[in-house]
Amino acid sequence: MAVAQVYNAKNEQVGEVTLKDDLFGVEVKPHILHDVVRMQLANRRSGNSSTKTRVEVAGSGAKPWKQKGTGRARAGSRRSPIWRGGGIAFGPKPRDYSYKLPKKVRKLGLIMALSARFSEDQLKVVDSLEMAEIKTKDFVGFMNNLEAKNVLVIIPDHDENIEKSSRNIPKVKVLPVSGLNVYDILLHEKLILVQTSIAKLEERLLS
Repeated sequence: MAVAQVYNAKNEQVGEVTLKDDLFGVEVKPHILHDVVRMQLANRRSGNSSTKTRVEVAGSGAKPWKQKGTGRARAGSRRSPIWRGGGIAFGPKPRDYSYKLPKKVRKLGLIMALSARFSEDQLKVVDSLEMAEIKTKDFVGFMNNLEAKNVLVIIPDHDENIEKSSRNIPKVKVLPVSGLNVYDILLHEKLILVQTSIAKLEERLLS
């Protein structure tokens, strides 16, 4: 099993923690990470572009002019797609881009992303992270102590004080274990893991 150093809020080493190889030591396969990230981004697409067909645009249903005798081409509706102001033929309509990968593949992608950060020595474990109030300045001080800039912080559960204190800091994001995903892990260069989150990760990904 792998061993990681544990640091406090002042970036001082205060101990060690054992990490399971099944969670932080698996072989990283880029195509799995690619598939999971692609699925996540597809599921985030709103697909809200829309155009009006000839049925939906405003306009009279009357025939513009008689069929014969005018010398002009035949016309049956002012809402025809070939007329200015008419409907759009084969235009985009709202659609759902989302799709699902098997649950085992999604779990494996998350495990591989964690393993990748650990193997790159970009994962740091801290003993605790607590904030008595919502204060961005205090959270920035915590990040500066840990020398972390482009970082994803994983906490065991939702914590309003921590999440709101961090949300205006560029390239910093805080997620509870329940919201952890492959895209955010790969988007940030460094991973900070609160020690109490490890058991939650094992429960979520290895059970």
